Amino acid sequence: MILVTGGTGLVGAHLLFHLIESRSIGNEKVRAIYRNAKSIEKTKNLFSLYQKPELFDAVEWFQADITDIPSLEKAFMGIDYVYHCAAMISFDPKDEDLIRKTNIEGTANIVNFCIANSIQKLCFVSSVAALGDLAPHEKFITEETEWNPEKPHSDYAISKYGAEMEIWRGQQEGLKVIIVNPGIILGPGFWEQGSGVLFTKVKKGLSFYTMGNFGFVAVTDVVRIAIQLMKSEIHNQRFILIAENIVFQNLLNAIADSLAVKKPSIHANPLLMKILWRIDWILSVVFQQERKLTKATAKASYSKKKYSNEKITSTLNTQFLDIHQYIKEISRL
Repeated sequence: MILVTGGTGLVGAHLLFHLIESRSIGNEKVRAIYRNAKSIEKTKNLFSLYQKPELFDAVEWFQADITDIPSLEKAFMGIDYVYHCAAMISFDPKDEDLIRKTNIEGTANIVNFCIANSIQKLCFVSSVAALGDLAPHEKFITEETEWNPEKPHSDYAISKYGAEMEIWRGQQEGLKVIIVNPGIILGPGFWEQGSGVLFTKVKKGLSFYTMGNFGFVAVTDVVRIAIQLMKSEIHNQRFILIAENIVFQNLLNAIADSLAVKKPSIHANPLLMKILWRIDWILSVVFQQERKLTKATAKASYSKKKYSNEKITSTLNTQFLDIHQYIKEISRL
């Protein structure tokens, strides 16, 4: 039996759909953990979005939390393989403690239960945020780029790096593991969170764009490759999952074109972004509202990071979906 954590998020929900859709009669059952019943509706709606709502009933849902050991103990009963997709994504400094507890302690719990239950293989969905920083002589960040603790990193990046350390600890204790490091993951069905917010904001008339550069990948590629790696003999390795390195302005323009709305027209240069995140901080303090733009997200919007997908393309001979075409496809859903 397969266990999926984070089954109510973008990656986990798509993973569940692909696992169920691709299995034949008699194949392994799939169990997914959830924290509250309401969150399952997003996953159910995704199955309907892909016009296969009947497949949703094949998922065995189990209420548990990766930070709650007693609930996990029951969730792991009868499990052979684990996809660990659950994580907290936030760049708000006030969430630091919760991010570390969820992403690092939660992952440590998953690893411990995998070892205790002799799990055959664990796939961890990490992030390129856990990778190192480019050295002056390097053009692309690779799986071998070293993490520099002396350089500033967001709380989220630190938590994903810490989570990976737990995965490698499990590997040293005999657990077979795979780590995938996606860039910004694009996909349908979750328009109010993660990258889906980009589509929502552009549709509502986003005015600003930046000239930063980042790696993007389709969620279907992420889950397809994760499944392929889990079914292979490959283990104890990590793989960057990036389809293209794209300038944010070009990405936002592609989204606007796909939605037939006005393109963002005001260039938010680094100086303006620094001003805007400080204004946002003041407003959050005065009005006790959630942060919309943090220092970390502002910095990321104008940073120019390029990632290499050479390792995964050569290992699996895989081809990634064209991001611009994929944006057109999911905008029609």
